Amino acid sequence: MLRGDSEVQILWHVGKLYHERYQNSEAAQLPNVRLLSFVDRMDLAYAVADLVVCRAGALTISELSLLGKAALLVPSPNVAEDHQRKNAEALVRQGAAKMVLDKDAAEQLVPTVVALLGHAEEQAELGKAILAHAKPEATTAIVSAIVDLLQQRSA
Repeated sequence: MLRGDSEVQILWHVGKLYHERYQNSEAAQLPNVRLLSFVDRMDLAYAVADLVVCRAGALTISELSLLGKAALLVPSPNVAEDHQRKNAEALVRQGAAKMVLDKDAAEQLVPTVVALLGHAEEQAELGKAILAHAKPEATTAIVSAIVDLLQQRSA
């Protein structure tokens, strides 16, 4: 389904370190794949995405939550205390994301993506469930807490 399917467009963000490694790969040569070393306008990338396949860092999960985007999380195994897996597992337990472990990605990632792309209802359910984790007023709450602490300190 993903190989050259004009109905499925893929933005493949590989990062600057891996661009040269993957730019000539078979997947990068497909007409429906756009290989990017950096995404300047992540807001636009999210806006056009029906499904986001990504790591499971806190900031990424925060962004997905605020936008209510269906996500397939592939937690990095190379982070402190395996925290990305724990982040992903918490969302999976609540029906707010799907997960494929990094070690299983070669076999499971594409079939899982294809299955999700074939089920718009499941994507909508994932998006709705992750939206429940959004904290749109977080900045205001943090600033308020800082101001309160500063006022207490100066009193």
